[in-house]
Amino acid sequence: MDQAGQGLASMYAALAATAPLELAANVFTAAAIVLAGRNNVHTWWTGIAGTALFGLLFAQNRLYADVALQVFFVVTGIVGWWKWLRGRHGEPLPVTHAGAGSLLWILPLGLGATAAYGAMLHHFTNAYAPFIDSAVLVFSIIGQLLMMQRRVENWGFWLLVNTIATPLYFSRGLHLTAVLYAGFWINALVSWRNWHKLAAPPSLENIRP
Repeated sequence: MDQAGQGLASMYAALAATAPLELAANVFTAAAIVLAGRNNVHTWWTGIAGTALFGLLFAQNRLYADVALQVFFVVTGIVGWWKWLRGRHGEPLPVTHAGAGSLLWILPLGLGATAAYGAMLHHFTNAYAPFIDSAVLVFSIIGQLLMMQRRVENWGFWLLVNTIATPLYFSRGLHLTAVLYAGFWINALVSWRNWHKLAAPPSLENIRP
């Protein structure tokens, strides 16, 4: 068997060994991420399904900060769904930029929250890599809140999250999830560029329902 054939065989074996729960969670989440990059409102219901499944998966792997994050995603997914459809006085919310002043305090706040939550996980639970797991949680929350407001800068925070999460999930044997998050990194970069174009000018004509 040549090298390409061996690579395909290894990939097939990895997929065959992937738990159905992880596979389903990744399928829904991948759909949600791609739809978000296209500024498509259907990102929310697919995201809710994917995050609920990931919550179960992460609980099995003692990634407790990620479990809490999935609960947050389900709740904010419902709110974000409504805001994108009706958040501008009953009309779809346009894509806009976050203010520079807001971004200046978000980063130090995120670092402080990461340290505090990571310390709590370290001292009171048997969490794996508590500070790294905490960083995924905190900066995902920031990215989600900015996405709910349809702010272009949400994609910068998702780039950071995907950079941290990819090796974390790989280290826990969640290989499919790790590969998918590496793909999410590329998607976030492309989506950041797409949303930047949509935000100028901030017109309702730029929104895909």
